Amino acid sequence: MKILALENDLPDVKPEDFKPLLADEAMHVWNLYQSGVIREIYFRQDRSTAVHLLECENIREAKEILNTLPLV
Repeated sequence: MKILALENDLPDVKPEDFKPLLADEAMHVWNLYQSGVIREIYFRQDRSTAVHLLECENIREAKEILNTLPLV
């Protein structure tokens, strides 16, 4: 099943709060992409958010996988 995941920033979190996690986040996303779980990655020009297309059994599995990302 294809799952579309849209990043949402929390209103009380500042960009400098998550900067220390960006390298780990990128590596983790890359590993999920290499394994075929994340099929496509998109970024928006008008915001600093990402869009991921995942291949999972169901929404529960997608949530479990996304919860392993450092920024989640």
